[in-house]
Amino acid sequence: MKVLRRKVYFSLGSVAAILLLSSVISILEYRRMSDYVSELIASNIRSINHAQKLSDITQEYNHQMLAVVVQNDISLMPKFDIEHFMAQSDSLKNSFTSQKELPMVDSVVTSFDDFMKTSQKFDEVFLADSVDTGEWFFGTLQPSYNKFLEDMTVLNETIYKDLRSNSADFDAGFYRSIIPSVVSVGAGLLLILLLLVFTLSDYVRPINKMAEGLNAYRTSARRYNYEFDGDDQLAEINEGITEVVEENIELKVRIKTLREDRNQA
Repeated sequence: MKVLRRKVYFSLGSVAAILLLSSVISILEYRRMSDYVSELIASNIRSINHAQKLSDITQEYNHQMLAVVVQNDISLMPKFDIEHFMAQSDSLKNSFTSQKELPMVDSVVTSFDDFMKTSQKFDEVFLADSVDTGEWFFGTLQPSYNKFLEDMTVLNETIYKDLRSNSADFDAGFYRSIIPSVVSVGAGLLLILLLLVFTLSDYVRPINKMAEGLNAYRTSARRYNYEFDGDDQLAEINEGITEVVEENIELKVRIKTLREDRNQA
């Protein structure tokens, strides 16, 4: 039975190995895609947060200067914290790694710097009698602020577009990761089908034929003559059945001969 056992173990082991291998590949692929895309999405979110912070502090600074113009009160002039502004600008720039987005980031940083440099002249303009503060604010400072907003809008649109793309890649990566499992399940089912066909043709069918041959010999004394190709235990069993049947036939002939001889005597 060792050969038969070896064939069964090999067939079932092949199915198990394919399913196990596909599962490992799916897990590794999913983890790889998940880590990669998750980092991209996290980078997008960090960029969005930095861009929002820079927009908020710039908008607040611009509104405070507008309040000075409207109320004509220099005491309302906000404190210009250059280190805080530049730290936010640097954080925004450092949060990007994509070469596609860097030109837009540079545009935002450039327009931000222009707005900051222009705003530093506010005190001088406000105190100068020869310059109308309102005209300077809306004619010089506000256009630089509007340019900053335009560049920031373009950058935000790019970030959100990239975020949607990375989210779609994450979904696609999930489906790619389960493809090996689907393929392996299909291959496993195919192997099981082949194993079933192999079992039916090489074992079940010969056993049925041997049983039919034995029943035919027992009920109608037809000679057992079933033969099939093979070198495993079933072939040995079939040869043994053939030998036993032939010996039984010879035994019956001898018994019949002995009876006839006894009757004649």
